Amino acid sequence: MTNDWMLGSLYLLMAIMLVAGSLISRRERFAKLATIALAWVAIFGAGFVLFTFRDNLGYVAQRLKAEATGDPVVAGQELRIPMAIDGHFWIEGSLNGIPVKFLVDSGATMTTIGRDTAAEAHIPVSDRRNQVVRTGNGILRVATARADQLSIGPIERRQVGLHVADHEDLNVLGMNYLSSLDRWGVEGRWLILKG
Repeated sequence: MTNDWMLGSLYLLMAIMLVAGSLISRRERFAKLATIALAWVAIFGAGFVLFTFRDNLGYVAQRLKAEATGDPVVAGQELRIPMAIDGHFWIEGSLNGIPVKFLVDSGATMTTIGRDTAAEAHIPVSDRRNQVVRTGNGILRVATARADQLSIGPIERRQVGLHVADHEDLNVLGMNYLSSLDRWGVEGRWLILKG
């Protein structure tokens, strides 16, 4: 018999004794006594549910905040990102210490940033656009670069390869970052990243 089971049983026994004691002391019609009994059962049932899920209530508060604001839920090295209204997963990251908003795209082979973002993050990029990549918007010529640090929440990676595109204001977090994680996937309306 575990301690949780014993505590739960003790709680239920005390609830039954309290309800039975209050009903025995009253001399009223059966219908009124049944109504009072059901009210007590509902009160103690709600208390029992709260007691059972007491460890998860912090997570519920984080999840409600995430639904309202779009902020990710962080639990250790796990990050839960809510789906945005547009149906995509957007995440605020850090590129060499500079905040950067990324679109998470499992269809992108490499993490791709715009030249302006690379300049802000002090990432050296050659003027040569020596790579040709096929995107959802067509063929794009990109330069290659390497970021000293790329962090998404508590998950940090060093020396991350990047593609740098001209005239692009969209930063895409690609498979080269996602495949470095212990686990990632979509569960309902949530993207789960585990470092």
